[in-house]
Amino acid sequence: MKVGVIGTGYVGLVTGTCLADCGHEVVCVDIDEAKIEGLRRGEIPIFEPGLEELVVRNQDEKRLSFTTNLKEAVDRSKILFIAVGTPPAEDGSADLKHVVGVAKSIAEAMTEKRIVVIKSTVPPGSAETIRRTLAENTKIPFAVISNPEFLKEGAAIDDFSRPDRVVIGGSDPEAIEEMKDLYHPFVRTGNPIVVMDNVSAEMTKYAANAMLATRISFMNEIANLCERTGADVDRVRESMGLDRRIGHPFLFPGAGYGGSCFPKDVQALVKTGQEMGFPMKILEAVEEVNYRQKKVLFEKVKSHFKGKLSGKRIAVWGLAFKPKTDDMREAPSVTLIESLLEAGCHVVAYDPEAHQSAKAILADRIHYASGNYEACEGADGLVVVTEWNEFRRPDFDRLRSLLRNPVIFDGRNLYHPDQLKDRNFTYYCIGRPPVVPLQPGHE
Repeated sequence: MKVGVIGTGYVGLVTGTCLADCGHEVVCVDIDEAKIEGLRRGEIPIFEPGLEELVVRNQDEKRLSFTTNLKEAVDRSKILFIAVGTPPAEDGSADLKHVVGVAKSIAEAMTEKRIVVIKSTVPPGSAETIRRTLAENTKIPFAVISNPEFLKEGAAIDDFSRPDRVVIGGSDPEAIEEMKDLYHPFVRTGNPIVVMDNVSAEMTKYAANAMLATRISFMNEIANLCERTGADVDRVRESMGLDRRIGHPFLFPGAGYGGSCFPKDVQALVKTGQEMGFPMKILEAVEEVNYRQKKVLFEKVKSHFKGKLSGKRIAVWGLAFKPKTDDMREAPSVTLIESLLEAGCHVVAYDPEAHQSAKAILADRIHYASGNYEACEGADGLVVVTEWNEFRRPDFDRLRSLLRNPVIFDGRNLYHPDQLKDRNFTYYCIGRPPVVPLQPGHE
């Protein structure tokens, strides 16, 4: 099948590449000429495990191509995916100007019927806006399909290739059958293709992300209460998850959620509720709790040093909002580092992939170490923000020898308190009692 994907950001590039890898002929479009030239050379603008190999292979085998010419893609492709960004506007609503602009350009370029698929995350009712835009700019027949993505950064290839479900929203029977055929290779193990109307498909995406964000904020609230009551959130979480009605995923407390999806999707759904005259009270609280949670690590650092932070050198492990990505959007590390800098600290950070992304936000206001141990040399304390695998089993004896003060602030509960108790570390985590060393280290 011949497919066009407009937008080579995270969603568009993964979608186009995975479709090409199962045999479809795919052309990806972007207005950024430098980006397109880089993709043609196999240079991937984002970090996503396995993506570079697939892009190079499918270009070599002539199934995947890149262009800045949208009309070329419209002429070549029966199915056209819109996968451009929907950034939050100032009021929190999703800004649809890029999606609408692409729809208008598709309409102006069409010479025969096309299936226009909305892959971008858009608020409920947006498909009607796209349908109206197309109708105002062409007399050629078309179909509008809503096909939300459910990709996790760091596992996007597997998520696309082995989806829990494929959601298809639309009313054109022929277009729906074409979409089923397109996705058939990915659901051979029996996972469902779920067909519904456009609005329900759009709502499904927002509802799923809002539920996951709610679980995270809920557990962060429980963790903060555990600290105040003396309970251990790990024991609570494990026991809760054994209830089949609840399960274990997304019950890990931490330093707050970030990334490109949860923050803006929660905000957009809250805004949609306001527009409908129906306040989303739970989601308003989810957002408020997450905002507060991003400050928890700094408050622990401030409390430990009794407010005397000026001149302190603080090591930070992890900059990206989650492991296996270089995405810094809404990352808890940014909130932490901005607070540390404002308090007069010197920050030395290490992340396996996100240094360049971090520099776009933090510039040269912090030092970027070339390794996790290098970041700790002479530091007054270590803050763990992102749960990269290489941070899970450090050499604690080496770590203690590098730090001026043997204190760790663990925003992801990577370590067991017993690991640190006998090594004379002071250890702060989320929702568990702190560890006080048997023999206090010098401050």
